[in-house]
Amino acid sequence: MSEVAANERVLCLLSDLPDGESRGFPPAPGGFTGLFAIRRGQRVVVYVNSCPHIGLPLDPAPDRFLDAKKTAIVCSAHGARFRIEDGECISGPCYGESLEAVPVRVDAAGRVIVPADAGL
Repeated sequence: MSEVAANERVLCLLSDLPDGESRGFPPAPGGFTGLFAIRRGQRVVVYVNSCPHIGLPLDPAPDRFLDAKKTAIVCSAHGARFRIEDGECISGPCYGESLEAVPVRVDAAGRVIVPADAGL
């Protein structure tokens, strides 16, 4: 199994994130803003759970970041919609702004790994 660097943290296993679904994660130690991940096949994207419009968390309920068709990220506060691929707002009050993307990698053991300070 590959090593996780001291400046990284494991969010979950890829197998814990069903294909086409999203999942929220708590903030890093000492932080206040969590993260969320979305899986598309073997690819995972991770964003800070904060709408660029007013900084509120996006999810209305745990792990509910996607619209009903699972084609866009939706902010529960004002209905802003974001592309999954790059986090850019495509409709709503923050049109043209983007979610804060987090660098992510999946190692050979299937662990989803992000920087330890992501979201701080």
